[in-house]
Amino acid sequence: MRDTRESRLLLVLLIAVAFALITVDIRGGQDSPVEGARRAAATVFGPIENGVSSAVNPVGDVISAVRDSGARRDRLALLEKENAALKAKLGSDDRNRSRLNQLDKMLKVAGEGQYGIKGAQVIAIGAAQSFSWTITIDVGANDGIKRDMTVLNGDGLVGRVTTVGPDASTVLLANDPDFTVGTRMEGSDELGFASGEGDGPLRVELLNGKAEVKKGDRLVTFGSQADKPFVPGVPVGVVSRVDPSGGGLTRTLYVTPYVNFTKLDIVGVVVEAPKKDPRDTVLPAKSKPTPTPTVTVTATPSANAPVNGQ
Repeated sequence: MRDTRESRLLLVLLIAVAFALITVDIRGGQDSPVEGARRAAATVFGPIENGVSSAVNPVGDVISAVRDSGARRDRLALLEKENAALKAKLGSDDRNRSRLNQLDKMLKVAGEGQYGIKGAQVIAIGAAQSFSWTITIDVGANDGIKRDMTVLNGDGLVGRVTTVGPDASTVLLANDPDFTVGTRMEGSDELGFASGEGDGPLRVELLNGKAEVKKGDRLVTFGSQADKPFVPGVPVGVVSRVDPSGGGLTRTLYVTPYVNFTKLDIVGVVVEAPKKDPRDTVLPAKSKPTPTPTVTVTATPSANAPVNGQ
């Protein structure tokens, strides 16, 4: 359409009519004269609007989901990190609690035996020496450690120091086949020599072939001259089997050691021997057997039972 005087006049007229219709529609409300036209338009254009909305909304949902998924991933990652940190803390607390328990037991043993000890931590096992059962501990000459000192923990005899460096030492464990320690039986004072048998019980040869020994009897270290390599009174183990005497000069016992040689962490090196032999005072308290309850059954006379022979 060319821009003429008539076209401009027509545009002004159309605008005026539009304003007039809007005014009439607003004032008329639901009774508006143009309500029918509006409904007809809604009938025609409503499905088109719904289709466009259905096509556009999934796109918006996807965009929102992508944006929210990023936030969820960040939150999930944060939760996983917090859980990992909590598990690590719990694990660390458990380990520290275990070490404190080991230290408490060892200090109790040292106190009962009057041993002066230097605490140490196991930092290696089975080092490349010629021994088959050894550990390396984190104390050495700078800490006052010397060769042939007794090593114990909260359970009993661990071994003896064999090699000393400035800041670390090697300990030969009591279950090593090259290990031998003098022992004394609790109560009877029968003497013998215990030797390591690897991962089996200790083998003990009693000097008295006719000694009365039974399963469950306990042994401690007899001690050495000048207390090296062994101080007296350290718990060794419990008799688990006794070989028949056979009339020999010695008698063979098999002893389950108190110490678990595959689970060593905190140990103590005896740097000062007791002034007197603690004898059996360091042995753990014997567990009392659980009494067997006695059940008494009382017979109740039957209603039909005869009374006084009647």
